[in-house]
Amino acid sequence: MDIITCNKVVKKFNDFTALDNISLAIPKGAIYGLLGPNGAGKTTLIRIMNQITMPDSGEVLFNGTPIKQSDIAYIGYLPEERGLYKKMKVGDQALYLARLKGLSSYDATRELKKWFIKFGIQAWWNKKVEELSKGMAQKVQFITTVLHKPSLLILDEPFSGFDPVNVQLVRNEILEMRDSGTSIILSTHNMESVEELCDHIALINKAKLVITGGLEEIRRNHGKNEVEVVYRASEPYQFERTGMTSVVVDSVNKQGYRAVLEIEKDSCSSKVLKELVSNIDIISYRELIPRMNDIFINLVS
Repeated sequence: MDIITCNKVVKKFNDFTALDNISLAIPKGAIYGLLGPNGAGKTTLIRIMNQITMPDSGEVLFNGTPIKQSDIAYIGYLPEERGLYKKMKVGDQALYLARLKGLSSYDATRELKKWFIKFGIQAWWNKKVEELSKGMAQKVQFITTVLHKPSLLILDEPFSGFDPVNVQLVRNEILEMRDSGTSIILSTHNMESVEELCDHIALINKAKLVITGGLEEIRRNHGKNEVEVVYRASEPYQFERTGMTSVVVDSVNKQGYRAVLEIEKDSCSSKVLKELVSNIDIISYRELIPRMNDIFINLVS
């Protein structure tokens, strides 16, 4: 069963259509990338999932039944717009947010102390929020989002404000939660993070769903049936002899060349390599699968 199912969701603001007949299914225990350019409708869809706003038509199901306000207790939401009370002490702020999620004062304090140590911010417990750097404030918000162990975690640009070390720290936590059964929606413009983390994606552009499916399947489907071959030779090889079309032939160094070849759709690598090794000395061979960044640009341009 999917944890979230959207069926023909429509949302308008006066004459502006924010979501136009969006249908998608978010599987349990996976990281689902929700992608799209600014203003595409992603945040509106997330707010509908969180019951912050309602659709004009269509429905959202949570665990197979129409989502209701009480389901929010099982959802953790880190919005792109950050917000902590600047004059509060960090520990008091974290406790306040944890209590809103239903944790007792004792349980919240115990769990927060563990997370603060894990994230290296235990010394800031009694400091004011306004004294925190952007990255440390982001850590506090991430912690309070996941503290109640939600079954669905919605993260909107979760790496904003982090240096590479802390990006890796948060990525590891996200993967660990996924492996423990948490379903995660990741909304981000960072296509590198999408490729590293996401199992499935949906791309929304101008209020419409452009594409949805498994990440690797989408990448392969948008490929051009090309492979890269690096080989040793005194001069470029004429690949047309093997029935393949060379798209690019470049000199790599004095001892070798790089060629990009078009091959027949669904040709297996072993067959292609068998045809090549009898003619040239191959150094490396790899399929050219497009990056999500290129697919994103191509689909929204």
